[in-house]
Amino acid sequence: MTGPEIEKLIQLLARLPGLGPRSARRAALDLLKRRDALLRPLAEALNVAAEKIVACAICGNLDTVNPCAICADVRRDSATLCVVEEVADLWAIERSAAFRGRYHVLGGVLSALDGIGPEDLGIARLVERASAPEVREIILAMNATVEGQTTAHYVTDRLAGTKVQVTRLAHGLPVGGELDYLDDGTLTAALRARRAI
Repeated sequence: MTGPEIEKLIQLLARLPGLGPRSARRAALDLLKRRDALLRPLAEALNVAAEKIVACAICGNLDTVNPCAICADVRRDSATLCVVEEVADLWAIERSAAFRGRYHVLGGVLSALDGIGPEDLGIARLVERASAPEVREIILAMNATVEGQTTAHYVTDRLAGTKVQVTRLAHGLPVGGELDYLDDGTLTAALRARRAI
């Protein structure tokens, strides 16, 4: 029904997270219909991104400079490192504007099923960074998944030889959440993490 160029576009779009074959087909059609307004600017932006965006050699963030703007910012607190699974997690924390320290991106989580071991992640580099005299706290900001928590426990064990304090993000009730809509795991975590008011 379509030429190989269109099929290749659909196949590539289908590899993106959240897009299946049908969504990719719709996206491809929309891009082709709006060639001048959308397709060409997107192609140019992708070209620039492929050429200029690099991973920061210090923390693993993506930026057009190396080290990234966060690592180069002298106003950031170098005593606190926030460890995240992926760059998307770093960006989410930055959007909150609640953290003014530095980051360390692991590049994933431990997963025996996917064949991802400690050597595939930035854990050794984290231990090296944690040994720096100015680092006093490591905040583990892993997702509350089995793999995320397994990775957090492994990282905690690896950091045991350093003198840094290891903390983790709180787990429990979201602001504005209703008890009736929460899963059992979230309720259990909220009860265990209760504090005096």
